[in-house]
Amino acid sequence: MPETVEALIVEDSPSISRMLESWLAEEGISCHVTDSLAKAMEFVNRTPPSVALVDLGLPDGDGMDLIREISEKEIPVYPIVITGQGSLNVAVEAMKAGARDFIVKPPNKTRFVVSVRNGLETQRLLEDVTTLRETFAQDRFHGFIGSSTAMQAVYKTIEAGATSKATVFITGESGTGKELTAEALHRQGSRKNAPFVALNCGAIPRDLMESEIFGHVKGAFTGATTDREGAAARSDKGTLFLDEICEMDFELQVKLLRFIQTGTFQKVGGSNTVSVDVRFVCATNRDPWEEVQAGRFREDLYYRLHVIPLQLPPLRARGGDGLEIAKNFLQTMSKEEGKNFERFSDDVAQIILGFEWPGNVRQLQNVIRNMVVLNDGDTVTREMLPPPLDRFDPRTAPRFQHETHSSAPAVGGPAPIASPADIRPLWIMERDTIENAITICDGNIQKAARLLDISPSTIYRKRVTWEELEAQGAGQPAPASAAY
Repeated sequence: MPETVEALIVEDSPSISRMLESWLAEEGISCHVTDSLAKAMEFVNRTPPSVALVDLGLPDGDGMDLIREISEKEIPVYPIVITGQGSLNVAVEAMKAGARDFIVKPPNKTRFVVSVRNGLETQRLLEDVTTLRETFAQDRFHGFIGSSTAMQAVYKTIEAGATSKATVFITGESGTGKELTAEALHRQGSRKNAPFVALNCGAIPRDLMESEIFGHVKGAFTGATTDREGAAARSDKGTLFLDEICEMDFELQVKLLRFIQTGTFQKVGGSNTVSVDVRFVCATNRDPWEEVQAGRFREDLYYRLHVIPLQLPPLRARGGDGLEIAKNFLQTMSKEEGKNFERFSDDVAQIILGFEWPGNVRQLQNVIRNMVVLNDGDTVTREMLPPPLDRFDPRTAPRFQHETHSSAPAVGGPAPIASPADIRPLWIMERDTIENAITICDGNIQKAARLLDISPSTIYRKRVTWEELEAQGAGQPAPASAAY
């Protein structure tokens, strides 16, 4: 029977591998140990573990090759690099290649366990996300509009993470809805009746930012004529959303880290310690790890905040969602402005679907507002489009990879059944269809899963089931646990 474990240790030092294995055993985490790159490659491709702990220097090759294999094939594994103190620059390269975390030798037990636990939690959430389309689809969710696969993943992550106190780190381009996501996390969770406090770290002068977060006492600085509560106190029992977190002053990050760790703070100019119960959500339109590498964002704060990452897709990656959002804006704004618009002409609809929307939903909203305010009628026509849409031709523009199932290659349906002798077990027909799709997609399981409208983890689970059935010599139906 294929081995299914939570963690894979790829380490050529027996003493270190035994130590790591014992630490995982103490935590109740099942693991498999190997000192060979080739065996690790085979294991990961056959039955992916949730977490892979990879030493870079192995007797038969470079552990970096395993990291690249996981990244390029989009295998659902959370890779963690194990590296010597003198090889931190190599660890950075591994992070760029797809590693999610790194641990320095000799490993610290607490740091090691936290990294593995974070990896397991992340993979659990991703498992929920990737199987979302197999259970349900939503086109409206706490202010969001859209039923694309990309947004279904966002909805599922919000639902899975809303009830936890774990910090959610939202990333995405400007205009993708980061504050709306934070509000959805708050409204979906158990704190929905408590305050939601949003603070934009990029919109407040740096010398006032500490007071905005923690408050101040009278006389703390010039102009502080009264005591004032900050966002930390106002969000007690609720959610504190720190937007554009990477804009925060480096020195203030130290105080924020202490606040997150202890749940306590002092007002500016004050001496009393205040204790609060706050759920943190933060967001940025930058790459937070690049900010860490550039020395602009504290690494310890990054690890404290980056517990549940949530990447918002740009509008251009959301398929037909853009047109649905535009229709909603048109209806709402027409009513607000006292206009009569009801629909888009066919050519305008194609422009909305084909335009790249560098400003995302915010740009789309502004364009619809412009057309509604400056024009009237029941149909939005091309002549009403503002620049640069008035010059955009979807027939000659580069084709973006919008989500669609119509472009899926044929994978070969079942042969017609002419007699009882033609009937084969359903699991065999299913296996042939899935394996044929993987072959057509050049071995890319993630791509094949998208085209088959199932999750990659389903394919891996089914492969385990097929091996079990073949070992039994089965012409038996697959067990219910393999259903999707």
